[in-house]
Amino acid sequence: MASSGKLEVEVEIKSHADKFWGGIRDSGTLFPKIFPEQYKSIETIEGDGKSVGSIRLIKFSEGIPLVTFSKEKIEIADDANKIVSYSVIDGDLVGFYKNFKATLQVIPKGDGGLAKWSLEFEKAKEEVPDPDLVLEFAVKTFKDLDAYLLKA
Repeated sequence: MASSGKLEVEVEIKSHADKFWGGIRDSGTLFPKIFPEQYKSIETIEGDGKSVGSIRLIKFSEGIPLVTFSKEKIEIADDANKIVSYSVIDGDLVGFYKNFKATLQVIPKGDGGLAKWSLEFEKAKEEVPDPDLVLEFAVKTFKDLDAYLLKA
């Protein structure tokens, strides 16, 4: 029987939590522009790309290992509490994981904040590794977005 698990990480952000949250919510437009080495494109297929039920197609750049595209469905979109959650419903990850759901909460703290990210997953097969690369990718994205927003 395949196993399931949860990964969690907190990334301290120096930019204001509202500004960081705005960057996350505008990721469909912003990420391919500021991170072309990671994101080829982010396209909204259903909905507005920001509300519950919206589906986005993310195409990753050639340098990203194992994953060329991912289709995500937004499950939670709570602007008041700065929480977004999505499940991967198609793409390369579906071959490795039966369930793959990520949640991000941006927590204001002083002039900056905290990006609290978690990932719940269920492996398709026992030998599939934990998605540590995805966690590292998320951390890099949050740190790079924070650095970009501090200059913007």
